[in-house]
Amino acid sequence: MSERMIAYCGEVCTACSAYVATRSGDPAALQRVADEWNARDGTSLVAEDCVCDGCLEEGRRIGYCRTCAVRACAIARGLENCAHCADYGCEKLVVCFEHSAETKVVLDGIRQGLQKG
Repeated sequence: MSERMIAYCGEVCTACSAYVATRSGDPAALQRVADEWNARDGTSLVAEDCVCDGCLEEGRRIGYCRTCAVRACAIARGLENCAHCADYGCEKLVVCFEHSAETKVVLDGIRQGLQKG
């Protein structure tokens, strides 16, 4: 992977185990992702549910990314990601931050860079 793909919410797609397993073309790796997420989240995913080409790419996405309100909003606003938004920190985004504090760190870093530049 040459460049990081950062989703609208700040998730680093290129570091996501589902993205990596999808790119590798390894069905067993996708099943391991499903098993890990099932154990963590109490879900019942199968390997096919974890196939994802990343938030910014055309193609396949994990179920919640297909219906993500943050993604839909950022696309409608024509944003690179939510760090570029005048409403940064909105309720939709706060939900993402509650799920993954790392996304806030990523977007805060981008936002700081925008403010300096």
